[in-house]
This record gives sequence, C-alpha cells and structure tokens, in this order.
Amino acid sequence: MKLNYHHLYYFWRVARAGHLTRTANALHISQSALSGQIRKLEASFGHELFIREGRRLKLSEAGRLAFSYAEDIFRQGEELTELFASGVRPNREVLRVGAVATLSRNFQEGFLQPLFGRDDLELSLQSGHLDDLLRRLSAHRLDLILSNQPVQGDEENPWRSRLIARQSVSVIGPPGLCISRELPHLLMASSLIVPGATNSVRQAFDQICEHHRIRPIIAAEVDDMALMRLLTRDTGHLAVLPPVVVRDELLAGQLQEYGVLPGVYEEFYAINIRRHFETPALRTLLSKTSGEVVNKAEPPADT
Repeated sequence: MKLNYHHLYYFWRVARAGHLTRTANALHISQSALSGQIRKLEASFGHELFIREGRRLKLSEAGRLAFSYAEDIFRQGEELTELFASGVRPNREVLRVGAVATLSRNFQEGFLQPLFGRDDLELSLQSGHLDDLLRRLSAHRLDLILSNQPVQGDEENPWRSRLIARQSVSVIGPPGLCISRELPHLLMASSLIVPGATNSVRQAFDQICEHHRIRPIIAAEVDDMALMRLLTRDTGHLAVLPPVVVRDELLAGQLQEYGVLPGVYEEFYAINIRRHFETPALRTLLSKTSGEVVNKAEPPADT
C-alpha cells in the first residue's frame, strides 16, 4: 500500500480543527468531498480514524496514532516551505499547554520557566475549565494540561495524570497581627477567605475544623486563585491557601504566613495523552522533580 499524502493532509486538517464543515470551508472544497477523501484514507489503512458522534468527530485510537505521524510530516513540510521562502531554517518546536483557570499563575510560571527565552520554541498557553481542556487534549489541540486534580483515563481517552508537585497550605494574612499560632485559635482569630466547597484544599480544611470542633467565620469562598490573591492582599482577612499563590506579596512583606495546616496540601498534576512520541520540550517539563517545580515557584524559607 502506498500512502496518499493528499488524503493524509485532509485528515490532518480535520483532526486539528475537530470539525468537518469548518475544515471544508477553509480548504474551499465541499464537505462531502472532504469526507470522501478521509473515508478513502481509512479504507487504505483498514482502520477508522474518527469516531462519529452525531456531528462531532473524535479521533479513534488509530486516528491518534495517524495524527501524531501526520503532525510531524506536515509541520516539517511547513518548515521546508519557509526555508526556501526566507533562506532561514526555522526549526521551531511548538508546545501547547493548557491550565485550569483556577490554577496559581505563580506555579504555572515556575513550572514553565525552563522553556522561557528559547528561540527554537513556540509556546502556546491557554486556560479554561478542565472539561474543555480535556476535549482539546483529546483532539490534539493541546500537548499538556496543568491541573490541581488528576483525571482517570480509559481506552477511549488515554489520559495520563502525573503528580508534578505538592505544596503545603498555610494561613496567610496582613503582616504584624497579634494572633496565636496554635491551630484552633488561629482558625478562629479572624474571618477567613477559603477555597470553594469542591476544592480538595477546602475539603481537607473542613475536616480539620470538624476534628477540632471549630466553626470558622467565612468571609468569602473563592475558586479562582488570582482573585483569592487579590482579596488576601487587599481586604485584611486571613486566607487559607498555598504560599505559592502569594509568593510576591510574601517576599515584599505585604503578607505574612501565620501557620501551616497539618496534612493539607495543594497538588499539581500534568495531564497528557500516552503517545509513542513526546516532544523534547514536553520531556524537559515532565522530567522535573517535585522539589524543582516547587522551589521555582515558592519564596525561600525564612531564616
């Protein structure tokens, strides 16, 4: 069997867009013609490349494999075209990273720091809800997701969750407060800003309060870490959060850490799809140890 690269190109474009009609319009051909070309490719391979769910197209296991090869083939073709057009070989790797909208920006920066400043890399950063990011990952529009919760993969969605860092959670607030560092008194000393009820940190915090029979005064429940950072800095309330979220404020003396909550951690996960090929940039990120990630993201300990 000789591979028809014309058919493969059409498949690659549809797989990247995740939408048949949109791709047909972009290629200036009819939807039926595009669908027919892909069926011919499937027939030549002897495997279905897409799982058709109504109007939605999802890559099958064979489709994911074919896409990874097609991605290499046609990206190199684009580089070849650019080489002859400009005389300069681009040789730029592309890495697309998604992060859940509630994830600490400081953590993201610390994790991605090894890739900043590389001239041979194009880094695409996206944010959104986890369900939407997982759909983009399955459609190969993302290479990696950063999340504060793991996901369970299966045969249809071979997601892989890898714990990349874990950080303790503290009670943090304005500097110079005269409050006890003992846990029960600390949690009753002031109104608290806490994560939302579905957050794993909040659930562990609630368990501590129940164990010590504490009824804390909740000033605000906040899911978004960027907003929690602002409220902690500007309202004068104490907050329950990982120090990495307010790293800069701690370093500047605008906030102070009053106590660590025992057994309460924020966990950070890297989610990707099991592939036979991982880009060098992705391997660089996933090879980092938990200590390396957290040390890049958090302020140094007090001496």
